[in-house]
Amino acid sequence: MDDVTDFVFREIVATTAKPNVLFTEFTSTDGLFSKGHDKVARRLLFSEVQRPVIAQIWGATPENYEKAAKFIEELGFDGIDINMGCPDKGVMKKNSGASLINNKQLVSEIINAVRAGSPNIPLSVKTRLDTDQELTKEWISFLLSRNIDTLIIHGRKAEAMSKEKANWEEIAKAVKLRDKINPEILIIGNGDVSSYKEVLEKRNNYGVDGVMIGRGIFHNPWIFEKSKNPLKHTKKEYIDLLKRHVDLFNDTWGKTKNFELMKKFFKIYVKEFKGADDLRQKLMECRSYEEVGCVINANQSL
Repeated sequence: MDDVTDFVFREIVATTAKPNVLFTEFTSTDGLFSKGHDKVARRLLFSEVQRPVIAQIWGATPENYEKAAKFIEELGFDGIDINMGCPDKGVMKKNSGASLINNKQLVSEIINAVRAGSPNIPLSVKTRLDTDQELTKEWISFLLSRNIDTLIIHGRKAEAMSKEKANWEEIAKAVKLRDKINPEILIIGNGDVSSYKEVLEKRNNYGVDGVMIGRGIFHNPWIFEKSKNPLKHTKKEYIDLLKRHVDLFNDTWGKTKNFELMKKFFKIYVKEFKGADDLRQKLMECRSYEEVGCVINANQSL
């Protein structure tokens, strides 16, 4: 997720309740080879504790995909994921993200370019459903005939953004197509999953090889705990985790990243305990890391 799954948040998740695989924010292949290289490349910072970690990339220029893939493999990533599902209008206007759905010629060129640039690490494609069931079948069948290792399917159409219920029945159809077209490809489903229990249910009910969780992390920072009966975490645990996140965000990014970007994380940690709403409001009014620290310390002393 853009400006969410950065190095800092992945570090927090990896040392709190780690999933089997972590993905970076999606990174512009064009941006990597522009004047803004340094700013874009920091999206690809990772630590050993985050492994296995996948670099997620987007763009519309095959040549830059090949160069980006080579760069990513040299950095030591465990795999590459091509984002063909982002519904953001700004991304789609650049012939990227979900606009690639059914742009078969360009998609083939992009996949071949990534394979040429990074022949030694796995390749996945993340996409969405097409505008109707028959087009979805055609699109998924096409991707399953490409030289990829994993297909990740978000169970919504691009125009639905994240507003409609994810259609896992269509994801199940993709699994059956995979079994016919290329049984070696893994299918990972995505959409409306908020617990490990639901992960198991989705795997058992729809036949997927794995389940990706994105926005669900906003509801529970311990969402990847592998327990059907997750623990109830205390106010102190939430506040301690928030403080660790703020400190690491400051230590890692300092003035190189807008402090306001930190605020989107407050709702993850400050909730479900007495006084949470008031505390969150005070945190949202802060204008610096120092102010956040003072508010947290004052709350901990109560």
